[in-house]
Amino acid sequence: MFKHPEVFRMFNKYFCFQSFLNQCNLFLSRSLTSAMDSLRLLLQSLLILQVHFSKQLEDNQIPPSLCTGHPGIPGSPGVHGSPGQPGRDGRDGRDAAPGEKGEKGDKGGSGETGERGLTGDKGNPGEKGERGQHGECAVAPKSAFSAKLSQGLPLPLSVGDAVRFDTILLNEQGDYNAETGRFTCKVPGVYYFAVHATVYRASLQFDLMKNGHAEASYFQFYGSWPKPASLSGGSLLHLVPGDQVWVQMALSEYNGFYSSTKTDSTFSGFLVNSDWKNSAVFA
Repeated sequence: MFKHPEVFRMFNKYFCFQSFLNQCNLFLSRSLTSAMDSLRLLLQSLLILQVHFSKQLEDNQIPPSLCTGHPGIPGSPGVHGSPGQPGRDGRDGRDAAPGEKGEKGDKGGSGETGERGLTGDKGNPGEKGERGQHGECAVAPKSAFSAKLSQGLPLPLSVGDAVRFDTILLNEQGDYNAETGRFTCKVPGVYYFAVHATVYRASLQFDLMKNGHAEASYFQFYGSWPKPASLSGGSLLHLVPGDQVWVQMALSEYNGFYSSTKTDSTFSGFLVNSDWKNSAVFA
């Protein structure tokens, strides 16, 4: 009969209200004598009923005492309504099982160099290391020689000639050459050279030479004495490898070098200190 539920709901409200008015008219016709009092009570009842019925009618709950009719015919299905508004986002789903490990990506480029950090605290001393192996014993550099004139040395000598002290007394390193009368430096450092000459039959003057330059000169006058005289001199020289030192005649007439079984003329030299420091082992 009614196609829409809303129309059916309004019809029920109207029917119930009409039944209520009929009961009110019957009540009024029986109580005319106390119309005023009844009217007051009726108004109060109407207010109470209105509040009560309005709540029930809104909820579509009609009391059985007011509606005594037969149930209505079921309505036909309603028309499909318009699409509702989108619902809220659902809850997050459960975590799925871990996926397979992906392939290794390409190496990234080098980042910019960061600022230099602060200096850290001083660390604790490390443990004492093991004792090292015995090292080789260093041998100090050596250089020394001594030679004298032989008795058969031809005299006199010419100016500019090196005096050849041809009899070797000491020459372990081989730095002195008896054939030339010259000492050649191999170890750099300070050397001391000394000449002890026996002077006889003539005065004597000679120079201590270094690389062609006279470093010191010595002279002894001979005055026809019956016995030989002596002349000694020495000097400290700084040499480098390759330098040469020898004794050379200064004047041709002052060539009184003499040597015999009881007296000699010698030329000696030795290294005082080397310039080599913290060097390797020397032989």
